[in-house]
Amino acid sequence: MVHRVRFSELPCNDGQHAIAIATLDNPASLNALTLDMIQQLYRQLVEWQSNSRIACVVLDSKGEKAFCAGGDVRAMYHVMKQETGQVAQKYLLEYFALEYQCDYLIHTYRKPIIVWGKGIVMGGGMGLYMGASHKVVTPKSRLAMPEVSIGLYPDVGATWFLNKIDPSVGLFLGLTGSLINASDAIDIGFADHIVLEESHMDVIQQLQISDWLEQEDHDELVSEILESFADHSTGEHPKRQLMAHLPAIQQACIGDDLGHIQQRLLAIKTDDPWLKAAKAAMSQGSPISAHICFRQLTQYQALSLADCFRLELSLSVRCGELGEFQEGVRARLIDKDGEPNWLFRRVNEVDMAVIDNLFTTLWPQSQHPLGQLGNR
Repeated sequence: MVHRVRFSELPCNDGQHAIAIATLDNPASLNALTLDMIQQLYRQLVEWQSNSRIACVVLDSKGEKAFCAGGDVRAMYHVMKQETGQVAQKYLLEYFALEYQCDYLIHTYRKPIIVWGKGIVMGGGMGLYMGASHKVVTPKSRLAMPEVSIGLYPDVGATWFLNKIDPSVGLFLGLTGSLINASDAIDIGFADHIVLEESHMDVIQQLQISDWLEQEDHDELVSEILESFADHSTGEHPKRQLMAHLPAIQQACIGDDLGHIQQRLLAIKTDDPWLKAAKAAMSQGSPISAHICFRQLTQYQALSLADCFRLELSLSVRCGELGEFQEGVRARLIDKDGEPNWLFRRVNEVDMAVIDNLFTTLWPQSQHPLGQLGNR
């Protein structure tokens, strides 16, 4: 089966514009992003951005369960396991470089982009989602950056977007990989509108009949349309999970000692299954990943968006070479034994020289593969 992204252009009533639709079509893998899918999406977004006929872009997905569950880490695992170091590095570089270029393009797109974040939105899916000018969730949406469980780290621009929210919340989400629901996504700034899933086609039809010629600010027009469909009935919204524990999370995440922060998070008393799951995931996650995340959110808050992606590209390739990422994917997704053999057992046992090396760039600035990104 060829996994792909389906593209269409729906004419608007003004006769001069069209609504562009890009649909992720890999539902059997929860729309996980293959390299081919990223290539297709990137090329088409570039073309649509320069096409004066396209008024706005809608990025959605096929299937009921997920917008996108992440990158194709299974393919990465097989490359890391079977190929030599240089071949594996080349593949990881190609994949991550193109993925981050696509994410950056969405962040800096010159036209409105609506991302319909239904169901599961994780990892690489968050990379596509968080850059959109208009981020939609449905009542059943679940968002997460769960990389700590597979020995990677919050990438796809998370060095940027986790640093743009409450710092304790960003750190908590990175260290635990917790799923947040639609209500919490709105509250922390991960989403702009909650819209019922059954309103999807109605939104697109309203985009088609809108007067794009009269409205100079197309972003404002899209915002007005989405707000007109936004569901404000609390009966449809999930109960807040993260925000209910915000004071305790904020208190626990103070300080410059990762071990103490983890201890304080684990010490939060609760009967809430959501917080219990977050604590368990943090305890079972990669100590190296936890240190990467901690450094991202304490030392790189001032980086530009482009520099965040440049930092992450080197980090991601180095993580592939280290072996922690490969082992995490094996334990969680390949063998599914749930028992990764991490290089270090606890965060206070991690050799800081390993972390320092991970954050050492692979390329001089003039030769960086993402050197062509802007300075935003």
